[in-house]
Amino acid sequence: MKRNKEISPYVIILTSFLVMIFLGGIVLSLPLSTVDGKGTGFIDGIFTATSAVCVTGLTINDVSSSYNLFGKTVILMLIQLGALGFITFSSMFVLLVTKKISYYTKKVVQEDLNTETLFDIQNYIRKVMITVFGIEFVGAVFLFFEFIQKFEFKRAVYYSLFHSISAFCNAGFSLFPDSLMSFKGSAVINISVPLLIFFGGIGFATLMNVYRYFRGKDKRLTTNSKVSINISIFLIIAGTILIFFTEYSNKLTMGNYTIYEKIGASFFQSVSTRTAGFNTISLSEMKSSTTFLFIILMFIGASPGSTGGGIKTTTIGLIILGIRNIIDNREYLEINGRRINWHNFNKAVAVITISLTYITVILFVMTSIEKNMNFENLLFEIVSAFGTVGLTRGITPLLSDVSKIFIILTMLIGRVGPLTMTLVLISKKLKKGKYKYPEENLLIG
Repeated sequence: MKRNKEISPYVIILTSFLVMIFLGGIVLSLPLSTVDGKGTGFIDGIFTATSAVCVTGLTINDVSSSYNLFGKTVILMLIQLGALGFITFSSMFVLLVTKKISYYTKKVVQEDLNTETLFDIQNYIRKVMITVFGIEFVGAVFLFFEFIQKFEFKRAVYYSLFHSISAFCNAGFSLFPDSLMSFKGSAVINISVPLLIFFGGIGFATLMNVYRYFRGKDKRLTTNSKVSINISIFLIIAGTILIFFTEYSNKLTMGNYTIYEKIGASFFQSVSTRTAGFNTISLSEMKSSTTFLFIILMFIGASPGSTGGGIKTTTIGLIILGIRNIIDNREYLEINGRRINWHNFNKAVAVITISLTYITVILFVMTSIEKNMNFENLLFEIVSAFGTVGLTRGITPLLSDVSKIFIILTMLIGRVGPLTMTLVLISKKLKKGKYKYPEENLLIG
């Protein structure tokens, strides 16, 4: 037991993801998972499993036509496990059997769910599971009313459940070859799917806090909840407006849509682009300005403690707050009548710096490997993988095996988190020196 306690929770979490990816990759590459009964290459199987576990949505093989019911169900299970974390799921089953979990397991689950709760973690896990399955069920019910108009009952039920889980988990996997483009005029799809994405991407802590606040159990919304919600709503509104005007007359994307379909598609893409990866317009034909907007939204991503990736809304919010406070020459970071430790600002800077550095290095390497591919498309693909978004401009199946491995690594880092991955690689604990050196300033700017 002592040896286990010496293992960092970050290492445990990363290991659980690697095990799920490896086992899922093997199953998805077998003949019993594919429609043609021939299976897929091992790299392709690992790629799809990584995309499912890391709730990304990038695929080499079209899910709708390549995988049979068994293969699709395996992907669905990997999505659900990856979104909540294998450690959290296993802890839930331990709770059902023994009614208690060890302190060390609580610590690992705390990191897995990215929550401050520790001693009451059992109750928190139960609430998370009830919330997740409850929202996914309600989402499936709404989607059922759309799919029952096109499919027979059993297929409509399965499609509703699959897309509800995929949307809430911000995975972006679709059982349609064109994602959701054929439903661009559906009010059910244009409202239900974005709402599922929003709830899944806002973070479990925020969902719990909002629920308890309206039930009168919490006196106030936490600063984390307010920042997550406010920035998410701002990005959705700003994204909708910008997408609407930049692509309004582009006949290759939504120029031929009705005004209602243009508004719906703009709103849908604004929500989906940050984390989920569904699309109702052609991404390969977007203008460069829209493509750049998508890259920014994908890089920011969802909120902490959610099923989405990216650097997180609170990170960008903290950076903006820090810059404002520096300009105002304030001693402390202050927001909503609360003081934020500067250590949080330093972590936010570290996250952005590590993320940009990683993306730059991978982009440099892949442009050297994929010499015939468009730079813009490669950047879009890498940021999409890093933000666990899953949007693509059609180049995923065309990548070499080496580039596929880099995208697999990028999806994993994006899901686990760049800072978490860095902490995994750091074996030494922070040590305070016995003395302090004289202070000196560096010239900045």
